[in-house]
Amino acid sequence: MATSPVERASTAIHSVAGGVVLAMLGAVAFSGKAIIVKLAYRYGVDAITLIMLRMLFAFPFFLAIGWWTSRRTPTPDDHQATSLTRRDMLGIFWLGFSGYYLASFLDFLGLQFITAALERLILYLSPTMVLLLGFVIFRRRIGWHQALGMAISYCGVLLAFAHELTGAHNKDVVWGTVLVFLSATSYAIYLFYSGELVQRLGAMRLVGLATSVASVLCIAQFALLRPMGSVLALAPEVLWLSLLNATLCTVLPVMLVMVAVERIGSSLAAQAGMIGPMSTMLLGGLLLDEPLTAWLLAGTVLVIAGVFVCSRARLE
Repeated sequence: MATSPVERASTAIHSVAGGVVLAMLGAVAFSGKAIIVKLAYRYGVDAITLIMLRMLFAFPFFLAIGWWTSRRTPTPDDHQATSLTRRDMLGIFWLGFSGYYLASFLDFLGLQFITAALERLILYLSPTMVLLLGFVIFRRRIGWHQALGMAISYCGVLLAFAHELTGAHNKDVVWGTVLVFLSATSYAIYLFYSGELVQRLGAMRLVGLATSVASVLCIAQFALLRPMGSVLALAPEVLWLSLLNATLCTVLPVMLVMVAVERIGSSLAAQAGMIGPMSTMLLGGLLLDEPLTAWLLAGTVLVIAGVFVCSRARLE
């Protein structure tokens, strides 16, 4: 029995609404990563150990994603089961290194020195950095709307950064900000160069393979720089927090956002994800006792507004 236009419209509305909710949940879950890392640092663990635990617990899930997307039966227009060439493997290694290993490691290092809210604002600049990379490498023109959005975003980060400098550890704040900014730059490089492989392999398969590479790199880094027995001396809370970080704040957001993109497209999913910086600020205040100041709120609003202007300008 054929459905009526009203029923089809209702189904479409529910699908879009569901996609927006999934994108928002993914953004909130991913923003919790910084909160959990800051909580774990209270138990004396270092960044090398903490990122190893996160990726160790997430590794089986990433392997499963990569295996499933490689083995499932493709549709006529589906490239998920495409055989990997040597160039593909080199590309996957490079993207795994820059987008997930290096970006995550620098981020974990930076979180030792700055608040979770400032960290999230800096990381949220990645889309604007992609525009800058396009201008520097390929001389792609940046429209005035995009330039305006970028200026608004960076003013927001500078506002939050300047206020955080009023504390007693200015050098630590500067160092932490530099590390997280480099993390955002590394992830922007991943976004910039991942387009060709996404089209060839599919987004979910690329994520599964690249994150698996990053997991191996994080585990190898720990094996080289730390005694393996040091894990046994960790507080149980560190292990539980790392497990929560790996599942709730790493694997789950990836799945939620990918499903959301399939339902509503990447642009709308990205706009729904703008809730991320705000949720980090609120969670930081509730769980870490980070100050919720008017300066931070103003900086957050400016960053979100700037990224929104950039994303709207790219659609025009």
